[in-house]
Amino acid sequence: MGARERLIIFAKAPCPGQVKTRLGACVGMPQAARIHRLLTLHTLETASRHLTCPIELWCAPGTQNRFFRACRRRHALTLRTQRGKDLGERMAHAFASTLEEGGRAVLIGTDCPLLEGAHLQQAFDSLTQGHDAVLTPAEDGGYVLIGLSRYSPRLFEDIPWSGASVCQDTLLRLENLRWRWRVLDRLWDIDTPRDLHRLLTLESASLPRRLRQLIASLRAIAGQP
Repeated sequence: MGARERLIIFAKAPCPGQVKTRLGACVGMPQAARIHRLLTLHTLETASRHLTCPIELWCAPGTQNRFFRACRRRHALTLRTQRGKDLGERMAHAFASTLEEGGRAVLIGTDCPLLEGAHLQQAFDSLTQGHDAVLTPAEDGGYVLIGLSRYSPRLFEDIPWSGASVCQDTLLRLENLRWRWRVLDRLWDIDTPRDLHRLLTLESASLPRRLRQLIASLRAIAGQP
């Protein structure tokens, strides 16, 4: 990996009542914020361990939260502020800023603990091999990763971000742009109590050590053995 590549990670400050609210309705808002914090730390650790390219943590609502400053000290990240009235505008701004001088960028969130270093490397490899875009679909119809080697705002305009057709709508945009793209294996993220239960009941013996550690910590927060 070279200086022309960037990993963009979108994250919200772990404030109770402002993150993982669907989980919070089940386990309580303070516990949901702790879950969000652990998922964010797990994502940063995965990226830092497996990638050599610069990593940018794009923060909401801004970079001044002490949690973000602690992440910067621990992982030598660049902190940047998300800008835009919805997710599409925020992602468009991040890609436009990162790709304005060319290169390749991959953007992820912090909700998919099954996203490992190999997935990130595969995405960057796809862009290096000549694809204009790469997507990792999510089971709920969105995507957990998008990578670009060129930019068009059309990829992020007028898409119902809370709906179940986000990934399909984005693929239609790529087709209309006549870009070359690649779709990677589908994964799932942690948004609802059902998602959390699914993660906590995975057969741990077959999982990477760090993911097993995360699951153990999440079980303690959720009050499960």
